[in-house]
This record gives sequence, C-alpha cells and structure tokens, in this order.
Amino acid sequence: MRVEVVRGPAGRHDTPLLAGFLFEGRDAPALAVPGSVLGRSVARAAGDLRGRSGSSHLFHADPGDAGPLRLLLLGAGKPDDCDPEAVRRLAARAVRKASELGIERVTIDGLGVPSIEPERFGQVVAEGAVLAAWRFDELKTRRGEKDPPASRVTTVEVAAASDLDATRAGARAGAIVAEAENFARTLQSRPGNVATPSHLADRARDLASEVGLEVRVLGPREMRDENMLALLAVAQGSAEEPRLIVLEHHGGTRGDAPLVLVGKGLTFDAGGISLKPAKGMEDMKFDMSGGAAVLGAMRGIARLGLDVNVVGIVPSSENLVNGSAVKPGDVIGSREGKTIEVINTDAEGRLILADALSYAGTFEPEAIVDCATLTGACVVALGHHASAVLGTDEALVEELRAAGDLSGERCWPLPIWPEYRRQLDSHTADLKNVGGRPAGTITAACFLREFVGNAKWAHLDIAGTAYGKGKLPYQRPGGYGAPTRLLIEWVRKRAA
Repeated sequence: MRVEVVRGPAGRHDTPLLAGFLFEGRDAPALAVPGSVLGRSVARAAGDLRGRSGSSHLFHADPGDAGPLRLLLLGAGKPDDCDPEAVRRLAARAVRKASELGIERVTIDGLGVPSIEPERFGQVVAEGAVLAAWRFDELKTRRGEKDPPASRVTTVEVAAASDLDATRAGARAGAIVAEAENFARTLQSRPGNVATPSHLADRARDLASEVGLEVRVLGPREMRDENMLALLAVAQGSAEEPRLIVLEHHGGTRGDAPLVLVGKGLTFDAGGISLKPAKGMEDMKFDMSGGAAVLGAMRGIARLGLDVNVVGIVPSSENLVNGSAVKPGDVIGSREGKTIEVINTDAEGRLILADALSYAGTFEPEAIVDCATLTGACVVALGHHASAVLGTDEALVEELRAAGDLSGERCWPLPIWPEYRRQLDSHTADLKNVGGRPAGTITAACFLREFVGNAKWAHLDIAGTAYGKGKLPYQRPGGYGAPTRLLIEWVRKRAA
C-alpha cells in the first residue's frame, strides 16, 4: 500500500472517498463544497449528525461534480477523548469502509482533530490504514462466504492542514511500522506445520538480506557448544530441530552497547508431558508471537535506519511429546550454569528464554527487553487490553509503559519483589520452573531475572495481547503482531 500526503483540507480534492471525523457536540467538518450536491446533502443531514463513537454517515456526489465522489463522516466521540490511538482506529475504519465499497484510493482528513501534532497524526493514520488492509489468506484456494472482503485499497492519502514535511515524515514512519507489524502477523498466522523453527530461521535470513541486517542462526550443535541445555531440553520432545536466531542492526557508533530484544519463538506448544487440554490447542501456533514481534521490530528498525545498535534474539523450538520429552521432576541445566527442576513441562517458554537471555548478556547490552506469551495468569490480571511489564530497572519499565501508550500497545507494571522469588525455591535444584498458582506472571518474571546477570532488563508478558478475536478496526481474528509497534517506538525514543 502507498501512503501519500496531500494538502488539506481536502474538500475540493479529487478522490473516490474522502473520510473525515465527526465529533460529538460539533458541526460536521467543512469537507464538502458549500452549494454542491455533496454540500447540500451534508447540510440537510446536519440534524442527524451526532458524532457518536462508532457511527458513520456516507454521502455521494453527482458523478460530474469536482472534488470527492463520496464523503464518509466517522463518528469520533467526544473531542477530549481523541488521542493518537483513537485516530489510528478511525483511519482503520475508513480503510475498512473503502474495502467494502471496492475503492482503491481513500483520502483521510483530520480537519477538526484536536491537539495532535502533524508528525504524530501522519504516523497514526498510516499505521491504522496499513494495519487495516492486512489479511492472511495465503493458504486459501478460494474465498468463503464468511470471509471478509479482500482490501482493494492500494493508496491512502493523508490530508495535512499544516506542516506537510512533518506529516510526510510521520506517514512514512507509520507505514514502515505497520508493515513491520503485518510481517509479524503473517508469521504468527502460519500454522505449526509451516512455521517451524527452521522456517522462522529461513525467514530471518531473507529479512536480513532484504533490509541489511547481520544474521546468525544457531542449530543444536552450536547450542550444545554454548551449553544451552534448557532450550535443548524443551526441544528434545520434538522431531523438529530448535534454532536460535540472532539479527544485528549496526545503526549506532561502532562499539556502543546495543539494545537487545528477545522474543519467545515456540512455534507450537502442546504442553509436553503436562499436556494442554484439546480445546483451543490450535491457537498454540501463536506461542511464537514474541519471536514474530522481534523479527518484525528488527525489520522496522532497519527500514527506519535508526541510529542505534540493536540485536534481536529469537529462541525457537516446539514443545511436544515423545519418548525423549522432559518429564515433570527432571532437573536440567542452563547456559547460565544454574540447575532447574521442571515441575510443569508446559512452563517451557521461560526455559528457552533463560538460555536466550543468558546469551544476550554476551553483547554487553545497554538494556534487554524480552516479550513472550508466557502466562495465562497475565490474562487473568490484565485481560486483553494490556501486557504486563516487569523488570530490574524502574526507568526502563517506565520507558516501555510510555512507548506502549504512544504505540497503542499498552502495558502495565507489576512488582517483582524478592518475596515472590522464594516461590521458586527447590529442594533438588537451584530453582523450579514454576512457583505455583499465586502471582504466576510475577514468579515467571522472577525466573527469567535469574538469567540476565547485571543487565538492565524488562519483560513483557503478551499472553493476553498477542492474538485474539480481532475486536479493533485494525485487527483481524488471530495474530495482532503485538508488541512490534511498542518495541519500535521504544527503540526510536532511545535512538533520539
């Protein structure tokens, strides 16, 4: 999809569909030429235009009229509630409507949108538009009756009332960020028999070649050389070999400490011997969502050309059941040298992350951020509206929370006090891999903290936000790509 910037207001702009935002308590934005067929239609309907959030009104011009052929007014609710995320969703609604109408080009005008600087406006409109146009249908041979229509939108125009250069810069960045998240969504959506650890590694190599990243992939032999015993233990229950993917973006000064992003790449999770219930197990293809987000973020970081060194690490395996699978009660090793009593084989994500986080320390990082669909307890605590964020450095945690607010992928801090670590005490090993039902998200983070050394580190538990039923205008049922946008936003702020 092309994202372009035109001068606004766009009321006289030649476009198949012009979308504007209608706020409660305000008149319709002046996007129709007074006295024109379109202008008279809007004027006649003025008494019915309330601006209620979620509402929409579509007006048609005469074919021979200059200017837009259609005007779509999208109810935006109260002006005080209009923030960048609201604009992102409104832009997505405009693209979805254009898709329904079979229109290839849509112009989005923010006339009357309060208090959003031009660059941020351009970014969030582009993000909402590009995200909304995505769909996963590469494995379908024909379209079903219940399938949403394929988007025919090829061009989105952002109408800028002021500072075209800033709006253009924002729109370019927004398109790159959204395309990076769409890349992650595509990886998420591929089933476990397609998106194996070796498939992720191959896609990472393709990505590195495309955008200019350095890539290294570790297989079982290299993992044994690195003493990655926890990652290998999880993988030994599957015929698929594990992979550890390492991508490097050299955007900063040579020798500067990098930011390290680590993403859980568990391509299918049956739970191991602690087998999951059959109902809903098909969704366990999404257990690699953190890894997909890190790959997507590295794509976006490289394309934005950010002036900072960044390393992306994705430990990838399956968690299945065979005669070699790890058993509850087994004690395994780790790259860090600590021994782990496996109480529950379905708590495998923290095991593969343990070795990846230990390996991340070899880069002497400025900070480490990991993301993983780690605990159902996080869904109980925060639902599907926010990820949990926990870490060893309060300033880093706050940076991620702020990046979540700006990106629309919110996260909320939880404590990581020493008292929680005691739940992981083991009689037979250095620690257990689970600490019981109470505070499951926190004890999982306490486990990960054991493997980060002295680095500044934060953990994002995305169990409730990585995939779902697709309730937002820019989502589809399935994978959301989160927290790709959050990670890129955080790195952009650090680079600046």
